[in-house]
Amino acid sequence: MHRLLSVAIATLTLFIAALAVLLAPSTDAEELRAGGGLRWYRGNMHTHSHWSDGDDYLESIADWYQQAGYQFLVFTDHNVLPNTERWVIVDRTKGKRRAYDKLKARFPDWVEERGEGEELEVRLRTFQEVAERFNRPEEYLLIQGEEISDSYNRYPIHINASNVEEAIPPMKGNSVQETIQNNVDAVIAQRERTGRPMIPHLNHPNFGYAVRAEDLMPIRGEKFFEVYNGHPSVHNHGDHVHASTERIWDLVLAFRLGELGLPVMYGLATDDGHDYHDHGPKEASPGRGWVQVLASELSPAALIEALEAGRFYASSGVNLKSVVSSPRGLAVEVDPVPGESYTIEFIGTKKDFDRASTPPVDDKGEPVHTTGHYSSDIGQVFATVRDTRATYTFRGDELYVRARITSDAKHPDPSEPDDFKQAWCQPVVGTAAIVSE
Repeated sequence: MHRLLSVAIATLTLFIAALAVLLAPSTDAEELRAGGGLRWYRGNMHTHSHWSDGDDYLESIADWYQQAGYQFLVFTDHNVLPNTERWVIVDRTKGKRRAYDKLKARFPDWVEERGEGEELEVRLRTFQEVAERFNRPEEYLLIQGEEISDSYNRYPIHINASNVEEAIPPMKGNSVQETIQNNVDAVIAQRERTGRPMIPHLNHPNFGYAVRAEDLMPIRGEKFFEVYNGHPSVHNHGDHVHASTERIWDLVLAFRLGELGLPVMYGLATDDGHDYHDHGPKEASPGRGWVQVLASELSPAALIEALEAGRFYASSGVNLKSVVSSPRGLAVEVDPVPGESYTIEFIGTKKDFDRASTPPVDDKGEPVHTTGHYSSDIGQVFATVRDTRATYTFRGDELYVRARITSDAKHPDPSEPDDFKQAWCQPVVGTAAIVSE
């Protein structure tokens, strides 16, 4: 017992000493920790309802996330905003009678219906109606969004737009890259025209294995993509040919920061919820992935400002007490769950990384639409610490460093077998990077 206590004290002492170096007055350090007018807000930025292909009503979904302890939720139905009058036949909705019965039980005086039997219809509440009922200052916020669902040939290309004012139609393009860029440009154009804060983010790059790292690397105006998506059909881990979303992240970061002079790309975790009545590996259930945003208030403007500044982390189950970053390094402290152990990995790429790539081919020798087999120089694990706190100090040749925190506890409702609870800190750009935009 005394030996364990001594080890814990020594570890804490080293962490505090390293933290003091990162927070030295001469450095441009930023500490992400609740306090001083800032607090953590938990939110999901990818949600579907009866307005497209979800199996529940807006108000029932808003209620689920509120009861689960979230502070904000972005509704992102496919190519539509929930702001018109729409009636649906209950038995023809994805949720059918089960969703309807829950709606009637939870909101008995708030259901507009007509007809009966197999022709029973319910009016879908608009976003504005649901927001007026649920929004509470500093407690809960609903945000209007859209999943701009586009494609190039057979590849699905989906861009979420958070806090949109008007629906944005798919913009199309002559390649995967051009299709992404055109849709990102459309979101930015609406933001500039309306003065309304809004952001685009690329959804599930491995859905249909549509988006390669090479497609995402040169995109301008795009700061976010989903490193974790809770839908069971999006292949976060990739396969023997296709890169995982984390591998895509490192490739994008290495080339944006090391060659293209473009800003950092941030990683989000989302639910992509479609199925609210059953939980299991075949359902796109709610509660699997989220972001924790450190902001001054619970408003779209404050949340988006914090996201664009990188003041957040992504999670599928691990909570953090603090993240400290500066030109000198990165420090992470976990908010531990009793009985769980944690592994903190610092991952990055150095300036003079090997750029070699051998694109894979199929059985006929034809190139496969996938990210090539790049050097292991990209996305190296620089350090591994098995503790609730750890610090990485820059050596001076890093393009960036990010942190991945993994619990030894398995995800309670995984979308892929044997997933563990994790968190992902945003990349810290090193002095070796070239960023001109």
